[in-house]
Amino acid sequence: MNATKVVAIILIVAGVLGLAYKQFSYTKDTHEAKIGPLEFSIKEKETVDVPAWAGAGAIAIGVVLLVVGRKK
Repeated sequence: MNATKVVAIILIVAGVLGLAYKQFSYTKDTHEAKIGPLEFSIKEKETVDVPAWAGAGAIAIGVVLLVVGRKK
């Protein structure tokens, strides 16, 4: 399996996941403080919306890469 096919499959899977879930979230450490033996940290939860056109575009580019890869 060459690199083009791997990238194509990753794009297709990412596009399908983007269309299925429509958003993803992650936790980000923003502030930390150490006062003597005490440690404080603040974590913020960030949510990123994935546009439908981005998911569909990733699928389309992945399919094009697979078709072009087969012709070679």
